[in-house]
Amino acid sequence: MRCYEDEGSWSLSFSGAGFLGLYHVGVTRCLSERAPHLLQGARRFYGSSSGALNAVSIIAGKSVDFCCSHLLGMVKHVEQLSLGIFHPAFAPIEHIRQQLQDGLPSNIHILASQRLGISLTHWPDGRNIIVTSFATREEVIQALVCSLYFPFYCGTIPPEFRGERYIDGALSNNLPFADCPSIITVSPFHGTVDICPQSTSASMHELNAFNASFQISMKNFFLGFISLIPPSPEVVADHCRQGYLDALRFLERRGLTNEPVLWMLVSKEPPAPADGSQDTGHDRGQEGGLSLDWAVPNVRVKDVRDFEQLSPELEAALKKACVRDPSTWARFCRSGLGRALTYLLLPYTLPFEYVYFRSRRLVAWLPDVPADLWWMQGMLQSMALEIYSRSKDQLLRLVRTWASIPRGKQMSLYHPLSHRFFGACPRAIFAPIALFCALDGERSSSTPTFLFVILLPRAACC
Repeated sequence: MRCYEDEGSWSLSFSGAGFLGLYHVGVTRCLSERAPHLLQGARRFYGSSSGALNAVSIIAGKSVDFCCSHLLGMVKHVEQLSLGIFHPAFAPIEHIRQQLQDGLPSNIHILASQRLGISLTHWPDGRNIIVTSFATREEVIQALVCSLYFPFYCGTIPPEFRGERYIDGALSNNLPFADCPSIITVSPFHGTVDICPQSTSASMHELNAFNASFQISMKNFFLGFISLIPPSPEVVADHCRQGYLDALRFLERRGLTNEPVLWMLVSKEPPAPADGSQDTGHDRGQEGGLSLDWAVPNVRVKDVRDFEQLSPELEAALKKACVRDPSTWARFCRSGLGRALTYLLLPYTLPFEYVYFRSRRLVAWLPDVPADLWWMQGMLQSMALEIYSRSKDQLLRLVRTWASIPRGKQMSLYHPLSHRFFGACPRAIFAPIALFCALDGERSSSTPTFLFVILLPRAACC
């Protein structure tokens, strides 16, 4: 289509996906094989959470084998833990930070500036920012870590970026610039974005949240669940293959491919050339003067018998990344007997594992202790001031309401209410309130002092 012919006139936006981030790898691989100009001519790559990881891997020129091995490697690591993500050894931020330190090139900040957009959520006000310029390599890594940090799932203290604290960018802007027509949006969840799984559900309800739309269906709830608690590596690999198929459907519907690959996968025969006016009920590809009249089918992974025919390199990378440790001990641990033995010994081994891994985290945290303690002190002060301010406003509102009541009516209301709600001795209730209002009276108005004069004698005589 002509809207993708002018280089630099479009961008790509990848949503947060958790452990389903491999879906983005499949999409990227399809675009690089079937329509490489969409990646080479893109103005910028936006991403939040795991989508930002895929965006930076495109800019860094990482191979599909590199992406599959690292993402599925983390899935296999969780699979080996007896308690999964609840095991004390599960530390996703430390794991990803180390991978970024080892895998990103030294000039990534130069490559990423003005080409990479990372969505961040400012803590605690929830304001969204998109970072597009980076001064150092460490800034790129720290911005990615902040965009991946899901509160309480990854820890309790948000990471720092340029002196401020940020959390998962998907919590405020899951699909940056999703409403812009020149942005190609990608998401592994069923919805209305450009590249996403096509839902077979009859539900027409959508949830618009975090600048993205999600179809309300059991399938999406399940996808959200496995994005946080990963299934087996083979299931995650299938989502990568589905990403490839969904990207191919996007290309064919917009006439960006030379042949109807998905149609031939389903029917085994190419569609017949159209002889007439364009049918509005079908998509039409026009490449090299050939006009095809065909509806692009929705192809799922289970419909493809041999995925290697579509993308040999992607299939080889997925199969290689799904291979487990072939050692005898590893195979025993994966067996039914090994798992049963692991759970039987869990009450004895878990305390030692907890102490060991928590000690390692504590040692790694020591360099950041002063900054984190200073931040926590500031947060506690802000909370205390907020509580004080709200309490003062409510008390002053109560004071003004009471002062607006005629004095004769105050006398008739005072004794029944005080004895009903505070018992025979309301001094403990009214005296502190009166004292508080008297101390604050000079800064607000003369009404609190009036209440002090009225209530304190009555509190003393009850």
